[in-house]
Amino acid sequence: MQNNEIIRKINQLLIDEIEIDGTQITPSADLKKDLGIDSLDFVDLFVIIENNFGFKMKAEEMADVKTLQDFYNYVINRFHPN
Repeated sequence: MQNNEIIRKINQLLIDEIEIDGTQITPSADLKKDLGIDSLDFVDLFVIIENNFGFKMKAEEMADVKTLQDFYNYVINRFHPN
């Protein structure tokens, strides 16, 4: 899966599963402030990513993930490890 496909899939999952308004989805969007993702949404998001991308997310690895671009980078790096 190419990076742009991963990003499109994440965006669609955010819209369908977390019920984020698609117009709010931009790489610079802050996950908490702009998208309104709270702690319960993060739990759901962890499960959704695990089910769709086949790896487990770890809360401690998300400490520096603030924006949607950070989240894209995290998933891409876990999906395509160097």
